[in-house]
Amino acid sequence: MLLASEESVAVKRQAIEQTMERLPHGARRLAVQLRTPIKEAVLWDVLTDYDHLSEFIPNLASSTVVARKEGRVQLNQVGSQQLLGLRFSAQVQLELVENRAKGQLKFHMIKGDFRRFEGNWIMRDLEKGTSLFYELTVQGCIGMPVGLIEQRLRDDLAANLLAVEQEALRRHSLV
Repeated sequence: MLLASEESVAVKRQAIEQTMERLPHGARRLAVQLRTPIKEAVLWDVLTDYDHLSEFIPNLASSTVVARKEGRVQLNQVGSQQLLGLRFSAQVQLELVENRAKGQLKFHMIKGDFRRFEGNWIMRDLEKGTSLFYELTVQGCIGMPVGLIEQRLRDDLAANLLAVEQEALRRHSLV
């Protein structure tokens, strides 16, 4: 059973767990987990609707499928946000490997505005709902002070999970 949107907001905010690890050369590994009453299959459908991700993921200006073949998807994505009074945007071409049986979307940057950009979305069935886990390892280009934007990265990862959950709630209520 899905919770009503207003009720689920309180549940979600309590259920988010987040970690951040500083790696050599200015890289950061961030992880965030959300326990949600939404079924894994619904979350999978939302996360793999690549051409529409920018409609509900905050600060994702565009997301376009470039190629798709046998569980591998290439995407072009552009992120954009206001940071320290300036508009910051970054573009990446990602390759995603879909493993539906394991509930995992693994991605890495083929090319883009970072030295490193890779991670996972992992969904696990729970007794009452799903655990949605998102991990990102990011390393900015020379001159991009990742240390200054750490908190923004943390906020964005949590916002992304909440946005996926809200979209899943919205879609499920339309069915």
